[in-house]
Formats: sequence, structure tokens, C-alpha cells
Amino acid sequence: MSTKLLETISTLSERAQELAQPDESRSPIWDIYNNQWHPASNPGGYVSIGVAENTLMRDELCDYINSTPKVTGEAFTYGDGPTGTKRLRKAVARFLNRKLDPVVPVDFEHVVVTNGVSTAIEHTSWTFCNPGDGFLLGQPYYGSFIADMNLRPNVEVIKVPFQDVDPMSLAGVANYEKAILSARERGVAVKALMLCSPHNPLGRCYSRETIIEYLQLCEKYQIHFVSDEIYALSVWKNQHDTNPPPVDFTSVLSIPLDGIINPSLVHVLYGMSKDFGANGLRLGYIISQHNPAFLKALIEICIYSYSSSVSEIIAADILENDEWVDRFIATNQARLSENHSFVVQFLKRHNIPYSHGSNAAFFLWADLGQAYSRRQIMKENANEDLTKRVMNLLLQNKVFLASGANFGAERPGVFRMVFSQPKPYLEEALKRVVEALGLDTAISDAVQKAEMLELGKSKL
Repeated sequence: MSTKLLETISTLSERAQELAQPDESRSPIWDIYNNQWHPASNPGGYVSIGVAENTLMRDELCDYINSTPKVTGEAFTYGDGPTGTKRLRKAVARFLNRKLDPVVPVDFEHVVVTNGVSTAIEHTSWTFCNPGDGFLLGQPYYGSFIADMNLRPNVEVIKVPFQDVDPMSLAGVANYEKAILSARERGVAVKALMLCSPHNPLGRCYSRETIIEYLQLCEKYQIHFVSDEIYALSVWKNQHDTNPPPVDFTSVLSIPLDGIINPSLVHVLYGMSKDFGANGLRLGYIISQHNPAFLKALIEICIYSYSSSVSEIIAADILENDEWVDRFIATNQARLSENHSFVVQFLKRHNIPYSHGSNAAFFLWADLGQAYSRRQIMKENANEDLTKRVMNLLLQNKVFLASGANFGAERPGVFRMVFSQPKPYLEEALKRVVEALGLDTAISDAVQKAEMLELGKSKL
């Protein structure tokens, strides 16, 4: 720790001091952002396939935005208030009605605009929970959920483990109930459950039956059900896996709630970052159709999540163009499927295990630790923590993947591998992965051993 940092850290609040402390367990992502690889301008930088960004449709998006939306003087005012312009909210409602098949049509008054889904998540934590209350989150989980729910709202994120149970299955719902009861024994009131649907980092979808079970659980304990559906339209054809078979995406908006749950407990999150490859627009949407008190409370706190009027104009113009949107989404889905196939074939060639059954979002849950451990048996024993050891090797080789340790992984050595980059970039990243783990040498050794074995047979 630098002397200057030591001198100034005591001037901060206790909560800020905690964040200012060096922490090796934190993701190095901000350092990666500041030193990204480019074959010409920065060949010594990091190749990143650890950040959930989709660049496959960037040219189409740039062309559309540069040729279509027109900024007017209203963009430089406060617009229609902190919950978003009526134009964008109407465009979002219409878009969701077309794409998610809601039982109750979404009205613009059901939609609240924020400057990103991370803020939307924080708003649900702040409004549904008192400080110290619990918000349920199944493992593994999107790493930033923890800070979104906890850092400023001061809400306890209750992590739900699954051991050998498939976290996407009907059987997994019982683990959430155990967590609710265990929290009660500690005096923690559980107020909400977050379901990432489609799932990040597993890239899989919950079945309709499983979602209904979650809704019934939330009704039983009178807790809010929040469905983060930011990857709803990044669903594609899996060309390789049949066990388990991929499950079609179901939006909770498409499920009739009568006799299942009080509708005021059901809420959906969506945004522009993933399905439209537009993280930089910083636009998220909260959809709540049956809870006017929640929407009223959001008006007051959305002053801190006011979205850019320019971003709202761009997003509205996109969502109002049905023909362009439909073509964009279909092309994106086809490219995601193709890239998934490309990476799966690579992993199979290098005998790297990965979680099967994905058909959504743009990442694979890869077990680099297991692949590395097999190689280590031939070389040396590793006493160091497996996940940390693999991560250090990757960073030394200037390639970044998101560590499962930051995603609540229940086994060591797993990493989230993002495949929504152009193939030349993916090839460079994957080459660095196998080099970092010594798998390129391992393959050469295996080929040589097989050749020697065949030579021996020919001499018999």
C-alpha cells in the first residue's frame, strides 16, 4: 500500500475505508479495462473474454445510430422526469409486448427507466428490503449482484448453494426454501428473491414449471420475485449439447399469475446492454405491473439514476423500428450460435470440460481447473488454491476470464468464458488460455505418446 494511500484512507468514512483497502480477492477488471490488447496499438495488453459484452453486432448498431436518430433540443433538458421519457417508456412497453408475450399487456406506466440494470437491481434491493433484511440469490451468480444488492442498500445477500442439485431444476427450488428458513433462525427476514433468467453465468433457461415453483415459493413466504431478463432475446440454437437438452426461454410476464402468487410481488428487469450489444448506452428498465406503491417510491430515488436523454432518444428510435429490430435480433442469435459452436469445438479439442445445456446469453462455464490439474499431474503438485493459481497463470499470459470465485462457484477452477467477440479475437484469447495452462504442450505430449504407441504396435 502506498504511503499516500495510507495517509488519506483515514480521512474517509468507515464504509469507504473498507473499499479503499487493497484486496487481492477482488476482480482485476478495472486494470484490464485500462490495458486492453490491440494487435497494432497495444500488442502487450490483455485479451479479455471475461466481460459480458457482445460486439458481434457493433457495426450494424453503429450504422443505424449514425444514420437514423436525430437529437432535438429536448435532449438537453430534464425531459419527462427521472423515470424516463414517455416516448421511451411507450417504446419499451410495445417492444416487450411483441417479444415476451405478456399475459397482461405492458403499459408505459408500468415501466421505469434507469441508467443501467445494475441500478435497477439496487433500486429493488433498496425498496423491498430494510437494512439487514435478506435478498435470495442462487449460486453461481452474476458477480456484481452482490454489490448491487448490498453495497449501498446494506441488505444481506443470502447465497443459496446447490451441491449436486442442478440449480436450474425443479429440485433446486427446495434449496431456496431451506435458505429462507435458515435465515429466519438467524433473525434475518427474507424480503426478495432474484432469478437471473436466462442465467448468468450458466447460459441456460429455467423451464416454465420451475419458474412457477419459484412464484409459489415467494407467495408462500410473501417475498418479492424479481426476474432479471436482460438476456431474454439472446437465445440461440445449441448445435452440440443434448444432455441436458437446452430449455426454451419463458418470461415470467407470460405466465398467468392467478392462483399462483399475488401479482404485486412480481417484477421484471430488462435493458439495452445485452440483447442489443449496447452496454455503453446505460439504459435499464424496471417493469412492475401490479404494484403502484413500488412505482411511486421509485420516482423519488430515480433522481440518482437519471438516464441520458441522448441515450433515451437512441433507444426509443431503435425499439420503434420493428423491421430493423427483428432482423437485428435474428442475426445476433445466429452469430451467437455460430460462436458458441466455435468455442465448444475448441474446448473439446483441448479436452476442457464445460457445463452443457446452454442456449442463451454469451458465455460458457468452463472448468479450466480440471484441465490444468490433469496437466499438473505430469509435472508438479500445486499447493496453491486452484482457482487462484489458474487465474494468476491466465493474467501472466495477458488473457482475462471471469473467475468462478467471484461468481459464487461451488467448485474450484471454473471460469466464465465470453464468446461474443469476433473470431480472430477469440482465437487469440483461446490460444493464450491453452498456453497459460500448458495445454498446448500437453496435447503435443499426448500426440507423441499416441504415435509411439502406434509405432510399437506396428513392430509386434
